Amino acid sequence: MPGTPLTEEQLLHGINDAMDRMERAQRSGESVPQVRKRNTRGQWGCAVASVAGPATGVLGSVLLAAAWRACDVGVNGAATGLALIFYGAVLAGAAAVWWGLLIGYVGRWNLAVALAGGAVGTAVMIWIFVVLLQVPHGYRC
Repeated sequence: MPGTPLTEEQLLHGINDAMDRMERAQRSGESVPQVRKRNTRGQWGCAVASVAGPATGVLGSVLLAAAWRACDVGVNGAATGLALIFYGAVLAGAAAVWWGLLIGYVGRWNLAVALAGGAVGTAVMIWIFVVLLQVPHGYRC
């Protein structure tokens, strides 16, 4: 009867009975619908972050190297190359965290918003990266 509270014993009996029926149905080959779907967006966040982070670092380093080359920054390629590796690693780490958080958390509710936010955030990070480091102190372009 609706509205009558169940005792703990009745609840446990009902749960066990439902589990037994589901197990029997699975053993007999019937399709048993699951009540809850596993949410793996957090795992996808890690996967996307491990690809998008380094890609952002490489893209930012390539753009910064082009800006430095246009302004004749640096004495030799080794000095600027080491700086680009360091700066690219910092950018890659920041971008990986950004992508992981967006896909892992925002992506649970709306994947399209998370992907758009990741792309916009990556563009902003690269823009800031190149603007701040475009012309090191002492050089004019």
